[in-house]
Amino acid sequence: MTQTAARRTYSKRSLHGQVAHDLGRRIIGGSYPEGSLLPNEEELSTELDVSRTALREAIKVLTAKGLIVSRPKIGTKVRPRGDWNMLDPDVLEWTIQTSDLTVFSRKLIEMRDMIEPAAAGLAARNHRPEQAVELVEAYRAMDASQTHQDWSAADLRFHQAMLSATGNELVGALGTLIETALITSFDYSARHARKPKESLILHRDVLDAILSRDPAAATQAMEVLLTDAREAIDRIAAAQAGS
Repeated sequence: MTQTAARRTYSKRSLHGQVAHDLGRRIIGGSYPEGSLLPNEEELSTELDVSRTALREAIKVLTAKGLIVSRPKIGTKVRPRGDWNMLDPDVLEWTIQTSDLTVFSRKLIEMRDMIEPAAAGLAARNHRPEQAVELVEAYRAMDASQTHQDWSAADLRFHQAMLSATGNELVGALGTLIETALITSFDYSARHARKPKESLILHRDVLDAILSRDPAAATQAMEVLLTDAREAIDRIAAAQAGS
């Protein structure tokens, strides 16, 4: 995860944020299963060595993220996983930290499959000149990268630029919203790639189609790119299973 992405998460900016971070990881990691009650306030504040005020503020943070719900005379209960705000940057970070990265990356690609091909088509139709420049510069940064970290950062920049170029601010915001997930997945794949920059030519196909304002070609090129990404994750999983 990039330092930028880490700084964007709310949970580590204050004492109660650190408490929220600790509890959030425990909940998502399964230490407090769905439907279970958290220890009472006195026990939890003692265990975490924080004031009740800090704990209460942390509980508010986790409640807002959909992880828990507090009821008078009952206590604080972990909500079902389906209620969690999985696109919240903190929740994404905690999920990544407590999950099998292969499984997580596959789920992320499933989501990207539903969004990015259509987004590439929109970008081909709607991009402005300055957005075309940003796409080209992101691609050049990928081509010039010397480390997998540089590659991952440039790859993230390329996909965020593509989403922004759709002309739909809701789609454009998605790239920032799931930045932590994307950079983690890109870095994971890059570290295990058979050769550096192996998907560069596929990104070039997406770029060329967008710049040519060919929505059908851009959609198809993005589908091919995501298929390659999925196959790369499958190769990583197979290699790890055989090691």
